[in-house]
Amino acid sequence: MRMMEKVYGVIGSPIAHSMSPEMHNDLFSFYQMNARYHAFHVKPENLADAIKGFRAIGISGFNVTIPHKIEIIDLLDEVCEIAANIGAVNTVVNEDGKLVGYNTDGLGFVTSLRKKVDHLENSRVLIIGAGGAARGIYITLAAEGVKNIDITNRTHEKAEELISTCKFSAVSNSLSIEQAEKDLANYDIIVNTTSIGMHPEIDAIPINLTYLSPNAVVSDIIYNPLKTKLLREAEQKRATIDNGVGMFVYQGALAFEKWTGIFPDTTRMEAIVMKKLGGTIC
Repeated sequence: MRMMEKVYGVIGSPIAHSMSPEMHNDLFSFYQMNARYHAFHVKPENLADAIKGFRAIGISGFNVTIPHKIEIIDLLDEVCEIAANIGAVNTVVNEDGKLVGYNTDGLGFVTSLRKKVDHLENSRVLIIGAGGAARGIYITLAAEGVKNIDITNRTHEKAEELISTCKFSAVSNSLSIEQAEKDLANYDIIVNTTSIGMHPEIDAIPINLTYLSPNAVVSDIIYNPLKTKLLREAEQKRATIDNGVGMFVYQGALAFEKWTGIFPDTTRMEAIVMKKLGGTIC
């Protein structure tokens, strides 16, 4: 007797652009699993009903994207410590009827970054921005044992609020952009978490790199374009660069592992994403 197909998916609004279905369905096929991943367009006013529906059909797990990552928390049975501290969930697992929320965005970023950085815990990190993406990355870096993490943001208050609410130990300062630019040589890793430089504003740059060390790693979570002006200028200064594809791939890989117990072939996943983006694997 054939077992019933397991259902997975992603909810968001809009959602038609998502690359997750192609990426996950390829993995289900590759690992010969009787499962299917769907994109569900869920408007904010319909979120509670959608989760009731997921409970009713016994969905095995799902991803959560904009604009539902915060509001979903109150509709779940349990949320892991890091996701609770971040205040956002991007992955939900159905654990014997109980919907449990996780955040693999920050850990996806950190896992990707570790491919470029040795001894991450001893690195001095500068994060540009203090929004939702910055929050996930900052808290996860602190949870992973990184001890020195500064934040530069247009408004000090937002950066200071993020620092003050982190439950994990890290030495952090809120800096103006001018301070950060002046002290840039002191950082081993610079991470842009803002949308500055994203298509179509491809000639914008979030910070001046005059004092960037050639030994630094510059990471930009943007992947459209694949190489932002920030990364192009960093590369010209012989720094190591890292775009947002790795973060996207690894957050998906970590979600897949939580659902299935298998950490998937990330090279395969990256090839699909790069094909969709019209690029090639570096």
